[in-house]
This record gives sequence, structure tokens and C-alpha cells, in this order.
Amino acid sequence: MRIGYARASTVRQSLDTQLDALKAASVTRVFAEKISTRALVRPELERAVALAAEMRASGLAVTLVMHEHKRLGRGIELAALAEQLRAAGIGLEFLPGELQGGHAPSGIVFTVLTALSGMEREYIRDRTLEGHESARTRGKTIGGATVTDDAMLSMALHLRGQNLSLRDIAARLVITKGKTKGHHPSPATVLRMLRDHDETAGASAV
Repeated sequence: MRIGYARASTVRQSLDTQLDALKAASVTRVFAEKISTRALVRPELERAVALAAEMRASGLAVTLVMHEHKRLGRGIELAALAEQLRAAGIGLEFLPGELQGGHAPSGIVFTVLTALSGMEREYIRDRTLEGHESARTRGKTIGGATVTDDAMLSMALHLRGQNLSLRDIAARLVITKGKTKGHHPSPATVLRMLRDHDETAGASAV
């Protein structure tokens, strides 16, 4: 089964070229949306992946087809999605672009994208730990220390890279310790945590 996905970044952009290419590629069903790559939630992509996973679970061979890999996302988002598809046994096919062609879940493209995802997460973690160590060396306490930790900071940095507001970042984080365990940190705590990280990271780079 071949499931198509098309995406444009703005409402002014046309999907016609992508839709025509998917039609020519004989996809069974097409999901399309106009939404920014920076959006963390892309409903039609989620529906496409969910249908692909459902069909794969029933025993069918399934391939997610799109015009080019940029339609899925970039960087860690693309790598994370590839990791999800590989776990479900769903293939990928890109029509034009650098990754043109079909890619099996066990293929090199999935391996590379998954590795990139892990590398970027590890890079964020290392920078976070370096910043905290620099702060401790200088006798500085990381802001919001009673509710924040390295994992929360890593996620906050990733979400900030998506240009989310402090309020939206806070809504996606969960406190894992203390009296407020299970709650979201306040936007002020997120601001303090990110500001302290930037200051300590800047100091360690000097």
C-alpha cells in the first residue's frame, strides 16, 4: 500500500505540483496540508502515519510517499519521524530531491537519519551539562533548580529552536520531582532556566 503526503509551508503556496506527482506515483490515498515545517503538530502527517501503521499491523507492506524529504521536516524532526517509521516497519519514498527513491525500514537512509537524531539529542545534552558544570564551578545556581533538570532543559532548548513562546514551551514540559511533580513549570521558570543556560554556555565558550 502506498500512502502519499503533501505539504506547503503557507496558504499562498500551491500543492498542485506535489499532488500531481503523487497521483503519477499511483498512491492509494493522499494526505495534504498547508502548515509550517516549524509546527510541532501536523495533523495530516499524523493521520498518514497512523493509517500506515494500521495497515502495516494488518500485514500489508506500506510505503509513505512524498514529493521530497523537506515535506516531512528537517533535522531532528525528520530523524525522529524516520525512527518512528522504522520501528513500525513502514518504508519511505521520495520522488525528487537528494534522497530520491524508495527506502526500506532497514536501509541506510533510516540508519543515518536515526543516528542524526541521537547525535543531536546527545549534543544538546552535552552542552547542557557543560553549562551546568561551568555554573557550579563559579558558584552559580541554575534558575528553577527545585523543579528543573537536564532533561527538561534539553527539551526546552529544542522547543525554543522551533520558535515557540515561553508559555507554549512551559505547557509541553512536565516537572518530574518535588512537590509540584506532574505539573508544568511556569513561563517565568522556563525563562530563568533558558537565560541561565545561555549565560553559562556563553561563559564556557569564552
